[in-house]
Amino acid sequence: MNSISHDPSEYIRGIQQVLISDKKRIGFLFGAGSSLAKKSNKTLTVPAIAKMTTDIITIVGEVQKKYEVALDEIKVELGEENFNIETILSNLEQKATFIGNGELNTLKKTDFENLIIEIKKNVRTMVSVHENETNKVVTSEIVNELVHTDFASWIGQAERKYPIELFTTNYDFLFELGLESKEVPYYDGFCGSLRPFFNPESVEDFSFLANQTKLWKIHGSLGWHFDKDTEKILRVNSDDNDILIYPSSLKYKDSKKQPYESLLDRLSNFIKQDDTILITCGYSWGDEHINSRIISALKTNTTSHVIGLLFDKYDKITSESSTVKLGVENSKISLYGSRSAVIGCQFGEWILKSEPTKEDTININLYFDEDAPENPDIELNKETVGGEIWTGKGEFILPDFGKLTKFLNKMINDNEIKKIGENVQK
Repeated sequence: MNSISHDPSEYIRGIQQVLISDKKRIGFLFGAGSSLAKKSNKTLTVPAIAKMTTDIITIVGEVQKKYEVALDEIKVELGEENFNIETILSNLEQKATFIGNGELNTLKKTDFENLIIEIKKNVRTMVSVHENETNKVVTSEIVNELVHTDFASWIGQAERKYPIELFTTNYDFLFELGLESKEVPYYDGFCGSLRPFFNPESVEDFSFLANQTKLWKIHGSLGWHFDKDTEKILRVNSDDNDILIYPSSLKYKDSKKQPYESLLDRLSNFIKQDDTILITCGYSWGDEHINSRIISALKTNTTSHVIGLLFDKYDKITSESSTVKLGVENSKISLYGSRSAVIGCQFGEWILKSEPTKEDTININLYFDEDAPENPDIELNKETVGGEIWTGKGEFILPDFGKLTKFLNKMINDNEIKKIGENVQK
């Protein structure tokens, strides 16, 4: 039995046709990985979960010694591999619920509650990269160095019948910075000026501001507050009362509340429309409440499809990966990893069927690195010269948000050049 392989050049043409077409409904789901993408050394980024965990544990340990002692004990309980912000908050919230008048990990109930508050406060601080040292919004020079700004440039240039819909689990303002820098009008579910309020009816209505780009922050955002006086969700200055779904076991319960329920409904209803393509990037498929919405929506009688770009460069997907099983069990989900992919419910390695010419290589390099070593620790610029055997293997690079953005903008430019050529011939 022959092993299955996928030719990236074949499937990339299909993606290009979809993205160029003005008849398809195009959406993106971005996870934490998109906030790590760098354009230069000046690019603002939000720390990855491992870095964020280490830094926050150090900070809160300096607030009170007993916090440090408790977290050291919890690290032993969870195991070093499972010790991260999500598991820590879940652990603390569970203990705060059942501890009563007792003591655990040297902490009492109020200590657990205060430690949870302290950790969440530091999460907010670390995602607030839009502000400089004086709490003012960063300069345009810095905004221009964002990958998100280049992505907004692509949105602004693309002419299409339906606006791009962006769904993100991120709390930060990087997409807002990029869209506003490129003067791309967008709607995020809030109406008004003095104290913008969340309007669930407008989120449900696909005809509302039909020509504007949509930005749906499905885990909440900095600056979202519940106003007890009006009983509305308002967008105001960010502080400790921001409405966010923090990474813990409670996020599944919180996702059933407003405004999250309306935003997740929007994701479901978007996918349920015919000729819809949802592309995920920087999303690890680790949020069950989101995955279940996607899978349920795809089961409706539509021609929709989901393409998951998986950044697995350092922890490669295998045929046994839980994420891979989602694609194997659903023909409407394609998953593109760095070395392998699941397409048409079949898991296989990326392999070019034929060796490209020098001219073809220029285009292929936008999405596939033929010379990429299997071990990412090997320097990419140390290539052998002469005598090497061409295998067709390499690294699919579009799961990197920065590479995806370059690919999108190059596609727009190439299409414009093609149009100019067609006009000259006429």
